[in-house]
Amino acid sequence: MDRKVIKYYRGLLKEGFANAGTLENPSILLDTVGEKIRICGHAAENHMYVYIAVAGDETVSDCRYLCNCDPTANVVVEILCTLIKGLTLKEAGKLRVDDFAGVLDTRGDKFLEKSKGILELLGRGINRYLKKAS
Repeated sequence: MDRKVIKYYRGLLKEGFANAGTLENPSILLDTVGEKIRICGHAAENHMYVYIAVAGDETVSDCRYLCNCDPTANVVVEILCTLIKGLTLKEAGKLRVDDFAGVLDTRGDKFLEKSKGILELLGRGINRYLKKAS
């Protein structure tokens, strides 16, 4: 595993996972199992749920998650929550893998692969939300 991912993960273990938890009645619910996106690995018990609250102006007001995944996926979802809070859905939909890589200054293969997967999951959720809202 990438040493920068390990360092970030150890910090999460030490200081707590700031974005872990759920939101009641999220505007967008992302589910890796339901979407068949393998961010957490292939074991049946591995899953991730991301809860996103969207304000009336289509700004992400909060983002929380529950996951039973490997450390790299935990790091990626923490970064996702941090990156999208305060962005509009349009801005959040424009995030790229490079935005994740820039947070840790790393280009580790697993980290980039999981970042790509979570962005795909986010994009699907945003599209569903916007279709439902229109």
